[in-house]
Amino acid sequence: MSNLLKFSDFGPDSGGRVKGVVEVKPIVYGNVSKAFGVKREDGHTHQWTVYVKPYSNEDMQTYVKKIHFKLHESYENPNRIVTKPPYEVSETGWGEFEVVIKIYFHDPTIYKPVTFYHILKLFQPQSPDAATNADGTPIPPIIDTKKRLVSEFYDEIVFHEPSQLMQQMLNTIQPVITAGTWSHDTDFEDKKVKCLEHIQETRKKVKDEIAQLKEKLQQTRDKITEFKELMGTEKKPQ
Repeated sequence: MSNLLKFSDFGPDSGGRVKGVVEVKPIVYGNVSKAFGVKREDGHTHQWTVYVKPYSNEDMQTYVKKIHFKLHESYENPNRIVTKPPYEVSETGWGEFEVVIKIYFHDPTIYKPVTFYHILKLFQPQSPDAATNADGTPIPPIIDTKKRLVSEFYDEIVFHEPSQLMQQMLNTIQPVITAGTWSHDTDFEDKKVKCLEHIQETRKKVKDEIAQLKEKLQQTRDKITEFKELMGTEKKPQ
């Protein structure tokens, strides 16, 4: 971190915003978990890790000062502060809960912390066609202690008209790894394609439904017109 930029590296006007500039830094946040297979004496059933990491091969500590993970109050010291990569917290537990993730930046004069909310996932969602007992209650699935559960999401931190200091930080980020491929458990590109396809299908469906409703509306208007004409004819004197 010796090469990290500091306020002293800039002049007295460094806090001024760079007009017309928008910097976007994509990130991935979420958790992975793995079942023990048996309940421990303390009742815990899973090992888990909650994390924030860059979407691209970039060293976030260039512009991130620290990340605050707020765990459930039942944990000893539920406020965990991580000041360098990897930005993650590992624990054991038995239940799912909301983790509050707050990202602090090296330039606090302009940028307040950015907050994300993540539901820590330990269990696979119950399938609607899952096997049930005779009384209708679901049969617990066989726990696979070798398989990890991954629950992660893509998001973006947007810096509107960043300060000179922040813009310099965002444009001097070094890669995390210099060899190999930077990847995630989730194929977000494939997920993006499928999401866009779903949006297009939904738009087409809505468009078709609107066309059908307009046609029905026109048919109703035509019937009303015919009815009015018929009523007008019957009211004419003989």
